[in-house]
Amino acid sequence: MAKVSHENETTSDSTAPREEQDDNASMEQYLRNKNLVLDFLRSDLNPHHLQYHWNKVHLLKKCYFYLKFEPRHVCVRDQNNMMIFADILQIANPCQLQKIKKVGKKQTEIQLALLTELLEQLERGREELSRYVQICDVETFLSQWDLNIKRVLKLSMFFNKLISLEEPRKLHVKHSLVSQIHLGGALHPPINFSIYTKKPPIFDRIESFACQTWAQLKWFTESQESHLERWQLEIKLVTDDSQTEPGYGRTQEVISNPCVINHLLPGRLYEFKVRRSDTHTLVYSQWHDCIVLKTKTHPTEDTKEAPNRSLMRRLSRPTPPV
Repeated sequence: MAKVSHENETTSDSTAPREEQDDNASMEQYLRNKNLVLDFLRSDLNPHHLQYHWNKVHLLKKCYFYLKFEPRHVCVRDQNNMMIFADILQIANPCQLQKIKKVGKKQTEIQLALLTELLEQLERGREELSRYVQICDVETFLSQWDLNIKRVLKLSMFFNKLISLEEPRKLHVKHSLVSQIHLGGALHPPINFSIYTKKPPIFDRIESFACQTWAQLKWFTESQESHLERWQLEIKLVTDDSQTEPGYGRTQEVISNPCVINHLLPGRLYEFKVRRSDTHTLVYSQWHDCIVLKTKTHPTEDTKEAPNRSLMRRLSRPTPPV
């Protein structure tokens, strides 16, 4: 009996270190895997990082999307059978151009929808992984590791896809843009199509104001905006149900910024909207800025000054985020 008891004690003594080693190995594996998930949450899925991309997508949804041609000029034959260097828009087939613009619009709509969906997936994935590392004990954490490492890899793929979609993309079309009439039997030149964006104009809420019968409007634009850029202003008299007069509105195109709108009624609310003017290459725009100003009822000292003098007011401050 003494011999059997001694053997049991020896077996027990040898098993204890082995179990302790297994526990240590499990703990090391747990800490290593947990740190991997935490690093991913703190880098790509950092809340501030995700908010940055949300802001970028919100801005993209407000942007204007345009069609770009490369090259912009091609060699064609004129009526005298002479080779000339022509702007591609001047010799483009209008029907084919409209088809290409429709493809560009559809691609843009899909791109914006995918960006929103990817960000929502990343937000949900962050919440699930955060619960995984905060709540699970060592045994549960390791038992679910294969499932969650696949989740990490999938979210990483989503994030890379998000980055690639945030930039304008090439447009793959099979339509022949240039008419055969201009080509004169020659092969259609290779033309690459892509989409580029311009930021929307945003009203300057300080420099835009109304006097008794006129208003000055100013808006922020991109830093390298062309002086020949055209803008479309929509002016609308705000009425309510108690007023019997019909609503009044007009649209006008301007090239100056700021600009003065005349012939307004005193003591009334006006809604102003600004957008970029339509062009042959515009494929998508869904948002425009709006501001409501009230004209003064009686003239004041400020309104006695000529509108041109008010245009001299300048405040240098950075463009606010959209």
